[in-house]
Amino acid sequence: MLHARATGKHDTSVARTFSAWQIPGRKRMAHAGTELVLVAVHGPHCLRASLSPELEDGTACGLMVPLDPSPRARLPEYQAQARVFHGEVPRPLPRPAGRAALLHLRALQALDGWRAGARHRDIAGALFGADAVRKRWTADGELRAQIRHLLSRAEGLMRGGYLALAGVRQQHTGAPGDEPAH
Repeated sequence: MLHARATGKHDTSVARTFSAWQIPGRKRMAHAGTELVLVAVHGPHCLRASLSPELEDGTACGLMVPLDPSPRARLPEYQAQARVFHGEVPRPLPRPAGRAALLHLRALQALDGWRAGARHRDIAGALFGADAVRKRWTADGELRAQIRHLLSRAEGLMRGGYLALAGVRQQHTGAPGDEPAH
C-alpha cells in the first residue's frame, strides 16, 4: 500500500501533485481513523493508498512505501503503483493462450508448412519438436493423425470456416441432425 503525504501546499518546485481525478479506474474512499484509504480499480489492477488528511487536490505530494524484509523484490510493484497514482494507465496483463486459440494457431502453422511443401513428419517436428517425432511418429500413430486433423481443420477454416469462427456466419455441416435447434 502506498502512503501519500502532502509536501507543501501548492509547492511548484515539486513536479508531482496529487489529483484524485487523474488516477485511472473506479475509485472509492473510506475514512480509516487518522487517514483516508483510496482504492482504485482499473481492470485487473488495484491501487490501495492511504492519504494524509492534509492532502488536497493540486497539492504537491510524496509517496512512501512500507519497509518489509525484501523491498527490492517489491520495488517494481511499488513503481507501477506510483505511476498509476500519478495518472498512467496500467498496461493490460497478457492472457495465456487458450486451448482453442492454440489449436487454431497450430492448424494454420501446419497449413503454412504443407503449402510450402513440407512433409507431415517435418510439420510435426516444427509443431511438437524433433524429440516428440522421434519417440511418437509411426505410420498410423496418434502424432501423424494429429497432423492430418490439423491440416483438415486449417483447410476448413480456409474454405470459409473462419467466418463461423469469427461469428459472422453460422456454421452448418449439412449432416442430418446437425441443424440448429430453434
